[in-house]
Amino acid sequence: MLTRSLAFFLTCGLWLFSSAVADTNSPSTPLAVGYGGLGYPLPPVGSYTLPALGTAADGTVLDATGRSRQLHELFDGKYVLLGFIYSNCSDVNGCPLTAHVFYQIKARMQQDAELADKLKLISLSFDPAADTPEVMARYANNFRYAGNLGNWQFVTTDSEQTLAPILNAYNQQVQRDVASDGSSSVGFSHILRVFLIDPQKRIRNIYNVDFLHQALVLNDIKTLIRQADPQENQANSAHAPKKMPSLSQPGDDKTGYESAGYKTNSRALELRRGEAIDLMQWVERPPLGLPAIPQPDNNPITREKIALGRKLFFDRRLSLNDTFSCAMCHIPEQGFTSNELAMAVGVEGRSVRRNSPTIYNSAYAALLFHDGREDSLEQQVWGPLLAKNEMANPSVGHVINKIGGIDEYRGLFEAAFNGKGVSMETLGMALASYQRSLVSGDSSFDRWYYAKEPDALPAPAQRGFKLFTGKAGCVACHTIDEQHALFSDDQLHNTGIGYRESMGIRAEREQIQIAPGITIDVDRSVIDSVGEPPPTDVGRYEITQNPDDRWKYKTPSLRNIALTAPYMHNGSLSTLGDVVDFYNAGGVPNELLDPLIQPLQLNEQERQDLIAFLQSLTGRNVEQIVADAFAAPVGDVKKGDPGWAHKSTAEAR
Repeated sequence: MLTRSLAFFLTCGLWLFSSAVADTNSPSTPLAVGYGGLGYPLPPVGSYTLPALGTAADGTVLDATGRSRQLHELFDGKYVLLGFIYSNCSDVNGCPLTAHVFYQIKARMQQDAELADKLKLISLSFDPAADTPEVMARYANNFRYAGNLGNWQFVTTDSEQTLAPILNAYNQQVQRDVASDGSSSVGFSHILRVFLIDPQKRIRNIYNVDFLHQALVLNDIKTLIRQADPQENQANSAHAPKKMPSLSQPGDDKTGYESAGYKTNSRALELRRGEAIDLMQWVERPPLGLPAIPQPDNNPITREKIALGRKLFFDRRLSLNDTFSCAMCHIPEQGFTSNELAMAVGVEGRSVRRNSPTIYNSAYAALLFHDGREDSLEQQVWGPLLAKNEMANPSVGHVINKIGGIDEYRGLFEAAFNGKGVSMETLGMALASYQRSLVSGDSSFDRWYYAKEPDALPAPAQRGFKLFTGKAGCVACHTIDEQHALFSDDQLHNTGIGYRESMGIRAEREQIQIAPGITIDVDRSVIDSVGEPPPTDVGRYEITQNPDDRWKYKTPSLRNIALTAPYMHNGSLSTLGDVVDFYNAGGVPNELLDPLIQPLQLNEQERQDLIAFLQSLTGRNVEQIVADAFAAPVGDVKKGDPGWAHKSTAEAR
């Protein structure tokens, strides 16, 4: 759980946080050099040699689409960085380190045409049972904001038998961890090894945890490229190509910031390229596995309403100080929630005491917010707009007058609503129309269960479905019908999470995410020293004042759940494994615990199978929806907007 102060603290930077942990003499694992500065100067590019260390082996793998490929085919005659990983790795200095370094190198490739042309990155899973092609595709999607992933391949194999000769050839030692009771656990013990391979398929360097750093790797690659073709390198030098920024240079160094012609160098913004699509297609014909969208009072939903709502959703001017949009808590590439924060953070870092729920398939929700206090999207949108710790607007009229005074909205409401201008009703309808268009289905499960495609769902996920509807009893709340599945009963239940928080039942150490895919265990004393006490939250009781409703929260849909971590109303469970473990233990006992919550007695294999099923619920159209979101304009204050004069005066100071 992140309180306001702690969330701000983490935002200040990974290294500040790491230093704070180190200063407390915490036994946390020291972070590898790859997360920080290299600590020593590198020799000039081309001033040293990298002798061949052997031949890079071939092998049969499956790409993220499930197609069988040969490793040498994927090498494609280029320089290759090959790393062995598995998606559930929790060792900060293991697979997450490889992903972190690869991500930084991939971002550099977006700026360096030579690297982009001559280098390929390959992440190969050594856990084929869990890391199916679909799982690897979703894992890859976490890094899609590093630009087009065409030259970063995420691959797996069809079995451990196929994988074994590849691991042996690369001397990549991997051993499945065994629990004290003799059963296999989710983890693996392995030595981090990343291989640099040249176009002749020769291994030229092998990086371990002490030497895997983007600066060192890039220096080696540039050296190999220069030594392979010195004449070409000399010609390129003669033409004085644009020098790449230093690895220590931030994405936006603010050079020229004071000038009117300043343009940001921020890679994060530059890489958010998208392509607008017709979202109306899924309103008119929802994807496989989803029912027809309920007809709202806002009927009919039109393309004009959706387009206007989309524009408003990403417009920061809808907040009091023009800095915060709906999309900053409901981030498109993070499942329209926020993977980095357990609980949302609003305007000026103000803490919101609950997790940002995904808005995928919110068109079907009969109850909205975690406590179910609203029953229509048209009304729901005003909650965040007016909440002082979210978008902080002082009144409905303030929002309406502000939008009405912005030139680029002139005529848009009238065109969408038959001549009606911006009002409390039309603004709510526009935002609701966009949210209703974000329907996502046609998952692997849907194609297996509803389209009767026998090979669409891997065997572990099929076993997980049997558990879901049988021994585990998940279907009692996450319902499935004959023709469609919303995976929610739209009711509220007490699982014990809220009770645990209210009673202050907390572990001595807590896992904190400090970067995508990177977590560390932090002592409770450290968290308490930088964070505020947990906010009071008794769930549905706050709405009904019925004591029997204490700590009840709405059942979320499980669709796209693999994309929407962290979980529960307060984001207190970081992974799907944590969620399964929580329910396997029977929740947290309390006098109002829902009688459906009972210990499940799942063994490790059943646990993994259930997770595999949950991972199969990601909709096929997610990438299209995210691409459309990236194409949306991000509203900013412009000359002539309400508040422009005030802002200009402030800047002049």
